[in-house]
Parts: sequence; structure tokens; C-alpha cells
Amino acid sequence: MAKTVLVVDDSAVIRHALCEVFTSESDFCVCGEAENGREAIEMAQALQPDLIVIDLSMPIMNGIDAVRALKRLMPAVPVIMFTMYSDVLSEEEARSAGVSAMFSKSEHASVLLRTARALLYPSAA
Repeated sequence: MAKTVLVVDDSAVIRHALCEVFTSESDFCVCGEAENGREAIEMAQALQPDLIVIDLSMPIMNGIDAVRALKRLMPAVPVIMFTMYSDVLSEEEARSAGVSAMFSKSEHASVLLRTARALLYPSAA
């Protein structure tokens, strides 16, 4: 059964691109999209995704605040922080907030997929 992914980014173009990356793979299914942290929390509670891919810089509620809230609600769900501003947030800060992995939007999609699989299928990694 495909693993469900919640995609969170304030840019519709980025959300669409991420959805394309995941839906093109048979082992993933995008269960929802949100454009800010508050929406992400509401959707995650309703959809119970297997994985959350979230942007750092968003209006209303940023990615780090959203991850902290999400990890309180669903601590077992891995969260990948996908951002253009990886220099703004250290990996240590991200991990302490509950981020499972951090990636720059400039990295190739295959790196994101490989990381997602490693988080969701740890025995296969």
C-alpha cells in the first residue's frame, strides 16, 4: 500500500511540483496540500499522513512552529523540511523542533524521494 504524503508550501508552483514528484512514484500517494502551518496542522489531524513535507518560510504559521505542534500531535510521523533558506536554520535547531530531515529546494528530487523512503521504510534503507 502506498504511503501518504501531506505537502505544505505557500507556493502553489512548489506544491504542484512536489505533488508531481510523489505521485509519479508507485509507493507514494499525496493525501493533501496546505499553504501554511496552521492549515498543515488541521489537515494532518484529519488525514493522518505517513509523511509530511513542509516549507520553512510561510505566512500565518512558519514551518518550525508547525513542526513543533505536529510532533506533539503525531510524534511518530516523520517530517521533511524542504526550504530555500537552509542557511537560516541550523540542522540542530530543526532536529530539536522535530524535523526528521532537512533539504534545500535546489537539491534534486531523487534525494527527497530517497530520504522519504529511508524514513518510511527504515529496514529497506
